[in-house]
Amino acid sequence: MKMISVYDSVGSILSHDVTQIIPGEFKGRLFKKGHIIKEEDIEKLLSIGKEHIYVWEPEEGQLHENDAAIRLANLVLGEGVAKSEEIKEGKVDFFADRDGVLKIDKEELLKLNTLGEIIVSTLHNNTPIRKGEKIGATRVIPLIIEEEKIIKAEELIKNKIIYVEEIKPKKCLLITTGNEVYSGRIKDAFLPVIKSKLAYYGSEVIRQVILPDSKERIIEEIQKGFAENVDMIICTGGMSVDPDDVTPTAIKECGGELVTYGSPILPGAMFLLAYYNDIPILGVPSCAMYSKRTVLDLVLPRVLADERLSLNDIAAYGHGGLCLDCKVCTFPHCSFGK
Repeated sequence: MKMISVYDSVGSILSHDVTQIIPGEFKGRLFKKGHIIKEEDIEKLLSIGKEHIYVWEPEEGQLHENDAAIRLANLVLGEGVAKSEEIKEGKVDFFADRDGVLKIDKEELLKLNTLGEIIVSTLHNNTPIRKGEKIGATRVIPLIIEEEKIIKAEELIKNKIIYVEEIKPKKCLLITTGNEVYSGRIKDAFLPVIKSKLAYYGSEVIRQVILPDSKERIIEEIQKGFAENVDMIICTGGMSVDPDDVTPTAIKECGGELVTYGSPILPGAMFLLAYYNDIPILGVPSCAMYSKRTVLDLVLPRVLADERLSLNDIAAYGHGGLCLDCKVCTFPHCSFGK
């Protein structure tokens, strides 16, 4: 790459994007890499402080920022992710190519970003994502980078760092318990909440059954769900530690594997998760009826993406598991669950 005076640049080809910044009004590309300088461009370049431009003359062992960014994108991107067709100012943007849950290998990402002169930036791991949403980007810091640095990155990173787990529609059995609901003294408020949250991800409640606080009846209905081959069972009501709240005990005794009863998430401390073979059973506490965001919003998309959650997965939510109940909710693009 060589530097020439703007006044001598007519007919030359830019080797990099030229950015214009007008404070408070505009920041973007004034000229694109490959642009052929014309006489009328000289004044524009001078107005942004460019008295010289650079013409890159390739040398062996060096990469232009655009070429390096493409190699980095190809290195880190896995299934369910697309990259921008246009490279702007040496940066490649990443977008979700399907609805799902964004997965980031944070350890591998840290390795890559500690190499120096290379950056990859993403949204948080486990963020629910819609197709087309921007989820990350990559670029190199210098305009020209030693190819050896990119080769080192390619040798270091063995697995894809960024991918989107696809959410699969599921049919759910909803079991609502509580003597007060069963007797008709109060109206069930869980069904519209659960239906709405499932529908957002293309899933549905195929059947709801309302039961008294009877351990035997709850076990019976859960086992009926197994026989019906439902994809998921959600139990609501009776999730606290009161003596007559028997739903957790019923779930534990239905023949499945208990993952956890309790979570470090607020709202949602009394959450329960179990599995019967591949069928997840969620015990959802009453906070889901009145709180805008709860443990259910964090766990549900991962369950719908067929991720088998462990106790460690739930315990990890202690860091970031406090919902601030903001007046204007921006979930999932907030600190909750991150």
